[in-house]
Amino acid sequence: MMTRGKSFACLLGSIATFGFMVALWALVSWSNLLPAAFFPSPSRTWTALMRGIENWTIPVAVGETLVRMLLGWLLASFVGIALGSAIGISPIARVYVAPMLEIFRPLPGSAIAPVLILFLGITDSTILVLIAFGSLWPMLLTTLQGFSSIHPRQLEVARVLEIPRWEFVRKIALPSALPDILSGLRLGLTIALILTVVGEMITVQGGIGSRILLASRGFRAPDIFAGVLLLGLIGFASNSMLTIAERRLLRGRPF
Repeated sequence: MMTRGKSFACLLGSIATFGFMVALWALVSWSNLLPAAFFPSPSRTWTALMRGIENWTIPVAVGETLVRMLLGWLLASFVGIALGSAIGISPIARVYVAPMLEIFRPLPGSAIAPVLILFLGITDSTILVLIAFGSLWPMLLTTLQGFSSIHPRQLEVARVLEIPRWEFVRKIALPSALPDILSGLRLGLTIALILTVVGEMITVQGGIGSRILLASRGFRAPDIFAGVLLLGLIGFASNSMLTIAERRLLRGRPF
């Protein structure tokens, strides 16, 4: 009961905070502190959002953005978890390969966009590779950290029982590293959304990013704010879904 009451109180607090922010937004727009052409009111933003939904431009843009984000994130998840597991399970790889990752990890994903355009052109493949490269690192490094921090007693038991390497990974290492892997997946999904928008703005291949860019060129502030609102909703929904999945997968685990 205490936990349920606390969750309900947090929900009410979040709703109240959201209402306060919208009210503050409306107050600033109606007080003319900022030019209405650049800072639309919530009602104008809502009108632009409804108009985009009615003519199906917003659903199409949201669908394109979601597909690109999820495909890039899934590709990065597969590569990151597989590579992180291979490096983390091998003491030699941790010594010789892991330090080399620090050379590429600080490189911003958007910095390689011109190189990708040079080789792949202005295509969906450019956006996909950009998303995968940028969101790869948190998944790879958290997986590597999870496999590297396996309890020494578990390693000793596996050695005594002569458990094969694959069985050790599947039954001991992977479940032990699961909390780190899931945290990397959540962080990677956030980065994937950011890079999806960046890629769409650079290539103008449709999606919410392209819609915001074109709206800014036409000085259509309500459409810009509507696009930003949609991105916030996508980020909130995707993070909430992963949080629920994480709680279910880690149910009953000691922390």
